Amino acid sequence: MATPAIPVLHGSAIVNVSLDQAFRAFTVSFDGWWPREYHIGQVEMAEAILEQREGGRWYEKGVDGSECEWGHVVVWEPPHRLVVTWQINGMWQYDPDPARASEIEVRFVSSGPNETRVELEHRHIERLVLAEALVDGIERQGGGWSSLLDRFGAVALTAGN
Repeated sequence: MATPAIPVLHGSAIVNVSLDQAFRAFTVSFDGWWPREYHIGQVEMAEAILEQREGGRWYEKGVDGSECEWGHVVVWEPPHRLVVTWQINGMWQYDPDPARASEIEVRFVSSGPNETRVELEHRHIERLVLAEALVDGIERQGGGWSSLLDRFGAVALTAGN
Protein backbone atom coordinates (compact mmCIF):
# COMPACT_ATOMS: atom_id res chain seq x y z
CA MET A 1 0.00 0.00 0.00
CA ALA A 2 1.43 3.36 -1.05
CA THR A 3 1.96 6.10 1.51
CA PRO A 4 -0.46 8.95 0.83
CA ALA A 5 1.24 12.08 -0.42
CA ILE A 6 1.47 15.00 1.96
CA PRO A 7 0.96 18.35 0.25
CA VAL A 8 4.03 20.42 -0.51
CA LEU A 9 4.67 23.21 1.98
CA HIS A 10 5.41 26.64 0.55
CA GLY A 11 6.85 29.87 1.82
CA SER A 12 7.74 33.14 0.16
CA ALA A 13 8.95 36.62 1.00
CA ILE A 14 10.04 39.78 -0.76
CA VAL A 15 13.48 40.91 0.38
CA ASN A 16 14.59 44.49 -0.28
CA VAL A 17 18.12 43.62 -1.39
CA SER A 18 19.68 42.57 -4.69
CA LEU A 19 19.61 38.98 -5.91
CA ASP A 20 23.29 38.43 -5.00
CA GLN A 21 22.83 39.98 -1.56
CA ALA A 22 19.76 37.85 -0.86
CA PHE A 23 21.49 34.60 -1.80
CA ARG A 24 24.60 35.53 0.19
CA ALA A 25 22.58 36.55 3.25
CA PHE A 26 20.60 33.31 3.09
CA THR A 27 23.63 31.05 2.77
CA VAL A 28 26.80 32.74 4.04
CA SER A 29 24.93 34.47 6.87
CA PHE A 30 22.68 31.47 7.63
CA ASP A 31 23.64 31.58 11.30
CA GLY A 32 22.61 35.23 11.52
CA TRP A 33 18.95 34.62 10.74
CA TRP A 34 18.14 31.02 11.70
CA PRO A 35 16.27 31.12 15.06
CA ARG A 36 18.24 29.64 17.97
CA GLU A 37 15.11 27.95 19.29
CA TYR A 38 14.78 25.89 16.06
CA HIS A 39 17.25 23.15 16.87
CA ILE A 40 17.07 19.40 17.41
CA GLY A 41 20.29 18.77 19.31
CA GLN A 42 20.34 17.83 22.98
CA VAL A 43 21.91 21.13 24.04
CA GLU A 44 21.30 24.76 23.11
CA MET A 45 22.44 25.70 19.63
CA ALA A 46 25.53 27.85 19.38
CA GLU A 47 25.64 28.06 15.60
CA ALA A 48 23.64 27.05 12.49
CA ILE A 49 25.90 26.12 9.58
CA LEU A 50 25.18 25.71 5.87
CA GLU A 51 28.22 24.47 3.94
CA GLN A 52 28.31 26.35 0.65
CA ARG A 53 28.76 23.59 -1.89
CA GLU A 54 27.01 20.62 -3.40
CA GLY A 55 27.50 17.71 -1.02
CA GLY A 56 27.93 20.06 1.94
CA ARG A 57 26.03 19.63 5.17
CA TRP A 58 23.61 21.88 6.96
CA TYR A 59 23.67 21.33 10.67
CA GLU A 60 23.79 22.84 14.12
CA LYS A 61 26.68 23.11 16.50
CA GLY A 62 25.75 22.92 20.18
CA VAL A 63 27.13 25.11 22.95
CA ASP A 64 29.14 22.06 24.07
CA GLY A 65 30.72 21.65 20.59
CA SER A 66 28.49 18.73 19.57
CA GLU A 67 27.14 18.62 16.02
CA CYS A 68 23.68 17.57 14.87
CA GLU A 69 23.04 17.23 11.15
CA TRP A 70 19.83 18.33 9.45
CA GLY A 71 20.64 17.23 5.89
CA HIS A 72 22.84 17.90 2.88
CA VAL A 73 23.15 20.38 0.02
CA VAL A 74 22.11 18.63 -3.21
CA VAL A 75 21.94 21.67 -5.54
CA TRP A 76 24.12 24.76 -5.25
CA GLU A 77 23.43 27.35 -7.99
CA PRO A 78 24.34 30.82 -6.70
CA PRO A 79 22.62 33.25 -6.77
CA HIS A 80 19.44 31.58 -8.05
CA ARG A 81 18.80 28.25 -6.37
CA LEU A 82 19.61 26.03 -3.42
CA VAL A 83 18.22 22.56 -2.61
CA VAL A 84 18.89 20.76 0.66
CA THR A 85 17.65 17.48 2.08
CA TRP A 86 15.58 17.67 5.25
CA GLN A 87 16.46 14.59 7.25
CA ILE A 88 14.52 15.46 10.37
CA ASN A 89 11.64 13.14 11.17
CA GLY A 90 8.36 13.75 12.97
CA MET A 91 10.03 13.10 16.32
CA TRP A 92 12.36 16.04 15.55
CA GLN A 93 15.37 13.74 15.24
CA TYR A 94 17.99 13.43 12.51
CA ASP A 95 17.42 10.42 10.24
CA PRO A 96 20.64 9.39 8.43
CA ASP A 97 18.78 7.37 5.74
CA PRO A 98 18.62 9.56 2.58
CA ALA A 99 15.69 7.43 1.31
CA ARG A 100 13.63 8.94 4.15
CA ALA A 101 14.59 12.55 3.40
CA SER A 102 12.38 15.33 2.10
CA GLU A 103 13.76 18.26 0.10
CA ILE A 104 13.69 22.00 0.51
CA GLU A 105 14.23 24.07 -2.62
CA VAL A 106 14.84 27.79 -2.26
CA ARG A 107 14.69 30.00 -5.36
CA PHE A 108 15.84 33.61 -5.57
CA VAL A 109 14.16 35.67 -8.29
CA SER A 110 15.09 39.28 -8.99
CA SER A 111 12.08 41.55 -9.12
CA GLY A 112 14.05 44.80 -9.30
CA PRO A 113 17.57 46.15 -8.68
CA ASN A 114 17.08 46.02 -4.91
CA GLU A 115 14.24 43.55 -4.57
CA THR A 116 14.32 39.75 -4.58
CA ARG A 117 11.48 37.28 -4.25
CA VAL A 118 12.49 34.24 -2.19
CA GLU A 119 10.37 31.15 -2.82
CA LEU A 120 10.64 28.00 -0.72
CA GLU A 121 9.16 24.60 -1.50
CA HIS A 122 9.35 21.73 1.01
CA ARG A 123 8.46 18.54 -0.90
CA HIS A 124 8.51 14.73 -0.55
CA ILE A 125 7.48 15.11 3.06
CA GLU A 126 5.70 11.75 2.96
CA ARG A 127 9.16 10.07 2.92
CA LEU A 128 9.78 11.16 6.50
CA VAL A 129 9.03 8.93 9.47
CA LEU A 130 5.97 10.39 11.26
CA ALA A 131 5.68 13.07 8.58
CA GLU A 132 2.29 14.35 9.74
CA ALA A 133 3.72 15.22 13.17
CA LEU A 134 6.50 17.21 11.52
CA VAL A 135 4.04 19.18 9.35
CA ASP A 136 1.93 19.96 12.43
CA GLY A 137 5.05 21.17 14.25
CA ILE A 138 6.17 23.42 11.39
CA GLU A 139 2.73 24.98 11.09
CA ARG A 140 2.41 25.46 14.87
CA GLN A 141 5.58 27.56 14.85
CA GLY A 142 3.50 30.51 13.71
CA GLY A 143 3.18 30.74 9.96
CA GLY A 144 5.49 27.94 8.88
CA TRP A 145 8.13 28.65 6.25
CA SER A 146 6.77 32.09 5.27
CA SER A 147 7.28 33.45 8.78
CA LEU A 148 10.83 32.10 8.79
CA LEU A 149 11.48 33.78 5.43
CA ASP A 150 10.09 37.04 6.77
CA ARG A 151 12.63 36.80 9.59
CA PHE A 152 15.34 36.14 7.00
CA GLY A 153 14.20 39.20 5.03
CA ALA A 154 14.61 41.50 8.01
CA VAL A 155 18.13 40.22 8.66
CA ALA A 156 19.06 40.32 4.94
CA LEU A 157 18.10 43.98 4.81
CA THR A 158 20.43 44.89 7.70
CA ALA A 159 23.18 42.60 6.39
CA GLY A 160 23.00 44.34 3.00
CA ASN A 161 23.74 47.77 4.47
